[in-house]
Amino acid sequence: MSRNADIDEGLYSRQLYVLGHEAMHRLKTADILIAGMRGLGVEIAKNIILAGVKSVTIQDEGLTQWPDLSSQFYLGESDVGQNRAECSLPHLCQLNAYVKVSAYTGPLTEDFLAQFQVVVLTDSSLDEQCRFGDFCHSNEIKFIVADTKGLCGQLFCDFGKEFEVMDANGEPPISAMIAHISKGNPGIVTCTDEGRHGFEDGGYVTFSDIRGMTELNSCGPVKVKVLGTYSFSIGDTSAFSEYKRGGVATEVKRSMKFTFEPLRKSKMHPKMVMTDYGKPEKHETLHWAFQALHAFVKTNQRLPKARAQTDAETLLSMVRQLKEEAQLQQLDEDLVRKLSFTARGDLAPVNAFIGGLAAQEVMKACSRKFTPLQQWLYFDALECLPEEDEQAQVLTEEACEPRDSRYDGQIAVFGKAFQEKLAMQKYFLVGAGAIGCELLKNFALIGLGAGEGGHITVTDMDSIERSNLNRQFLFRPQDIGMLKSEVAARATVGINPSMQITAHQNRVDPGSEVVYGHQFFSDLDGVAAALDNVEARVYLDGRCVMHQKPMLEGGTLGSKGHTLVVVPFLTESYGPAKSGSEKEIPLCTLKNFPYRIEHTLQWARDQFEGLFKQQAENVNQYLDDDGFLQRTLERGEAEALEILQGLCQSIEDQRPGGWEDCVGWARRKWETLYNNDIRQLLHCFPSDQMTSSGLPFWSGQKRCPHPLTFDPNNTTHMDYIVAAANLYAQIYGIEGTRDRTAIGKALQQVQIPNFTPRSGVKIHTTDQEMENDKGDVDEDLLECLKGRLSSRPEQKNSFRMHPAEFEKDDDTNFHMDFIVAASNLRAENYDIPPADWHKSKLIAGRIIPAIATTTAAVAGLMCLELYKVVQGHRNIRSFRSAYINMAAQHYVMSEPFRAPTYYVAGKKYSLWDDFPVQGMSASQKEMTLRELFAHIKREHNLEITHLFYGPAMLYYNGANVERLEQSVSDVVRTVTKTEIPAHQQVLEFTASFAEDEEDSETAPPIRYRFR
Repeated sequence: MSRNADIDEGLYSRQLYVLGHEAMHRLKTADILIAGMRGLGVEIAKNIILAGVKSVTIQDEGLTQWPDLSSQFYLGESDVGQNRAECSLPHLCQLNAYVKVSAYTGPLTEDFLAQFQVVVLTDSSLDEQCRFGDFCHSNEIKFIVADTKGLCGQLFCDFGKEFEVMDANGEPPISAMIAHISKGNPGIVTCTDEGRHGFEDGGYVTFSDIRGMTELNSCGPVKVKVLGTYSFSIGDTSAFSEYKRGGVATEVKRSMKFTFEPLRKSKMHPKMVMTDYGKPEKHETLHWAFQALHAFVKTNQRLPKARAQTDAETLLSMVRQLKEEAQLQQLDEDLVRKLSFTARGDLAPVNAFIGGLAAQEVMKACSRKFTPLQQWLYFDALECLPEEDEQAQVLTEEACEPRDSRYDGQIAVFGKAFQEKLAMQKYFLVGAGAIGCELLKNFALIGLGAGEGGHITVTDMDSIERSNLNRQFLFRPQDIGMLKSEVAARATVGINPSMQITAHQNRVDPGSEVVYGHQFFSDLDGVAAALDNVEARVYLDGRCVMHQKPMLEGGTLGSKGHTLVVVPFLTESYGPAKSGSEKEIPLCTLKNFPYRIEHTLQWARDQFEGLFKQQAENVNQYLDDDGFLQRTLERGEAEALEILQGLCQSIEDQRPGGWEDCVGWARRKWETLYNNDIRQLLHCFPSDQMTSSGLPFWSGQKRCPHPLTFDPNNTTHMDYIVAAANLYAQIYGIEGTRDRTAIGKALQQVQIPNFTPRSGVKIHTTDQEMENDKGDVDEDLLECLKGRLSSRPEQKNSFRMHPAEFEKDDDTNFHMDFIVAASNLRAENYDIPPADWHKSKLIAGRIIPAIATTTAAVAGLMCLELYKVVQGHRNIRSFRSAYINMAAQHYVMSEPFRAPTYYVAGKKYSLWDDFPVQGMSASQKEMTLRELFAHIKREHNLEITHLFYGPAMLYYNGANVERLEQSVSDVVRTVTKTEIPAHQQVLEFTASFAEDEEDSETAPPIRYRFR
């Protein structure tokens, strides 16, 4: 059930959280021309078609050549000699049924360009760029030029004389809880200390839910002057009534206007966006070098030959002449030579990055969302070339000459030997989702693991869903329900039949170490992480550190993306999860004192889990497991009482006999949650309650609630009844209905007991109070419940239930219906602005906003680091970690941090160091603990005083001497009282040493191989 008939929310759901419905509507009306179907052009076309524009026309007069196959994933060897656009068309048409895709093989003319709202030129001459740029600028056609040459890229945008952007950064409006507003000129607004208010000086806000100074609730946007972290002024409030309590200030997003110059004029005095703040001079040099390159091609009818010194000097002289004409202060001559050496290259990772950025600019032009590029962007990854002392040896004209190979575009940059090395790599890709699909495409194009001895292992336990198709471009509608890893592996081989790839469906965690153990990691050359959660990244990072393997890591969040390269013995690792990266909502806030919609949505999720999942699971376990009742009682009396009450309700007290009983249950649950519980709370803490310090209890973040009165004519009230009754029916195997007329008739028969406030009920105001009172339970009630449940029903199957597993993307299963209604009713209780279906699904479903353009750019950057890792770069200045925000034109590429070092007994170590021990002799006799200590003393001159296996202490400074004659693995079994898994080959120990005078808490682990 789509919430918007014009937009397929099932397909575009993740993108909608980036763009929003208004921008998506504008996008759907756009006709786009993309000229040039080499690797860069097809990358842009793929991203734009996935985004969902009205139509895309691909234009190319050229025929497929061998170098095209290095980066054009929709061209194969059989297409050589055929028109690139016509060969690409069938594949592009499959990406999105809503987008009309057509091919044009004639020359570009002004009449042809006039059909489109956006024109993108790739693989074009400077003369064409200037001529068509002038035409587009005069006719209000958005104009984009994208180009890549080897390891360098260029992007230019002209969106006309005046271009209005409706939302410059795409961030949700900032809101802040108000603690106080003064009367005065100006009035001072003080916010609660939950966090910085985040408003910008000169910005505008609106006010809502203020008690007392209500005049602010009805006035329009108010300009703010920031006074501090928690305060701002808003003008004259002296004539307003006195402020009492509450209120929210919300940012008002305002449109911005931008002015662009045509390319012909702009190229003389370019405005540039930096992609690497360490290279401003290089970007300026590249601007003129690209123009000189066009002149070189115009004169010679070809690009400079790979590694040809004569061509490089010719290009350099042309750039020097431009430098004089433009009065440049600096010129990076080495950069110009490298551009000439590599210009014939056509590299998939560079095209992925520039193609992602260019496609995002197309979307900005169509949707008027996000800040457009003003107006030039240059990028180079020349640090991917062999390090300086090796270049002359390995990169020669002969090594880089074409071979009628699908890798010719890459060989032109890196040479034949490196191509052979890529083919021999063994890599482990964890995740076959959006980034995983893009990485596999790039792996196939660059030939990673595509030779004898090479191999890619990809694992992903998920199946393909419809919402994946918008950005996981290897999947098609007919693949829905199939395993991601298997479909992605097949599609990868379709791009490059030489790929050696195996698909798994395992989660990578301690439970899968039987598969991904010591031998598996030892055989790898590297790992790529395409994961969507921190915990999995941390675990995989730990495995890479343990086995001293490089890791490429990347992630996206809407228009934002990051990459990290982890290089053994050089960089720091991903490291442990950062504390506080995701704030947990205090339980007392969820239970009694919500003040944001996020709180009511989490409360609704908890309601769903408790009512429709956990209780049903508990019943089934109780029926099937003889020990369930006893284990429950061992969990603590408070928790046991809650579970046992739920069991009795589900089996006896509240078990429905039919559909009408489900409606009655839902109606009574509504009354409990939204009326009775609130009245009980106000009985304990009346609206005029004061604290012991004389301040109002209901102030600051505490919003005073009010009970609701059920109204069958209120849509949200009925939404709750319909969803709750149907979900309750489902878990008992009873057929429900959406017929609101029938439900309304059933509601008329429901009896609602009168509410009487209970005295002596304690409502906790802090989590600490809740923790302290856990022991206060009704012992008699607990004993009564134990007695009732001591004998289980004989007809178990008739009591078996059907737990509901929350599924956010199925709009027919009542899950999100319940969450939205439950949350918004509670929000109404507390005067919190409600959230629509779209926002509720984002928050409650913990959805990560995603868009194909960011994914492509991030995967491209990851594969540029892969080039460096495979070559074995050891200069940390060669590597780049990246953070990009394509909505705000923010690109930060910087050197990764070095691995921190520490000292043990005066010797320097880092996280990459360990003390490896071969614990099994050739005669299959295992070391004793004494022999292990002697080995460490002999090899490292360190005397072990304490030895730990995880938290277990195996040896303590002479106190466990009887263990010294046991084998090391037997000591582990004895102390931990557990058997070592049969697949485990290595035991990892931590130790303290007598020689470590500083008593360092850090020391290299002892990695003991005993199998």
